[in-house]
Amino acid sequence: MTIKERYEGIIEYFSREMPVAESELNYGSTFELLVAVILSAQCTDKRVNMVTPALFDAYPTPQAMAEATAEEIFPYISSISYPNNKARHLASMARMLCEEFGGEVPADLKELQRLPGVGRKTANVVGAVVWQKEVMPVDTHVFRVAARIGLSHNARTPLQTERQLERHFPSELLPIAHHWLILHGRYVCTARNPKCDKCGIKGWCRDFSRRNSEN
Repeated sequence: MTIKERYEGIIEYFSREMPVAESELNYGSTFELLVAVILSAQCTDKRVNMVTPALFDAYPTPQAMAEATAEEIFPYISSISYPNNKARHLASMARMLCEEFGGEVPADLKELQRLPGVGRKTANVVGAVVWQKEVMPVDTHVFRVAARIGLSHNARTPLQTERQLERHFPSELLPIAHHWLILHGRYVCTARNPKCDKCGIKGWCRDFSRRNSEN
C-alpha cells in the first residue's frame, strides 16, 4: 500500500463516519479556549473541563485574570497537572494579552506564541479551532496514532510529525483531521490495548497489517 492510498482510505472513512469533529474542551470565547488549551498540556480534557467553570466565573476576561496573582489562580487549578507552572503562565499570559494586544487573543500564530505558556502546539490548536487555520497541532494522541497507522514515518519529534501530516493531508482538511486523529487516539487507538476489533481504519493501518502478517 502506498502512502497516498493510506491517506485516501483514512480520509474517506473519517469524512463519512466523522463529518463533524470538534474539540472536547468547554469554552465560550477565544480567551477561554486559550486558557483551557494551556491547562490541557499533559492533562485530560475531562479534568480541564472540571476546573474551568469556577476559574472562568472568577476570571471571565483577560482583564480580570490580569489582575490576579498566580497564587490566587492556583486554587482553581490545583487538581490538574503542573498547577504551579500553569498558574504562573495564566497570570503572565493575561497581563501580556492586556498590555500588548488590548485584551484580544492574536490571530497571528507567531504573535500568539509570544504569550507565556503558549507553545507551537497550543497556538496551532487555537488557530485551527477558532480561525480554521490550515495547521496540524500534534499532541501525544496525534503523534502516537500517526506513527502507528502509518501516516508518519520515522518521525522522532512532534514537529517532524506535523510536517509530514501537513504534506499529505489536503490543507483544507487539516483543522478537522487534527480532531479525527485525537478522537481516534482517545477512544479507539489507545496507547495500551488499542481496540483494533472496533477500528474502522484497520484496513489501512500499518501496525495492524504488520502484526497480522507476523501471525
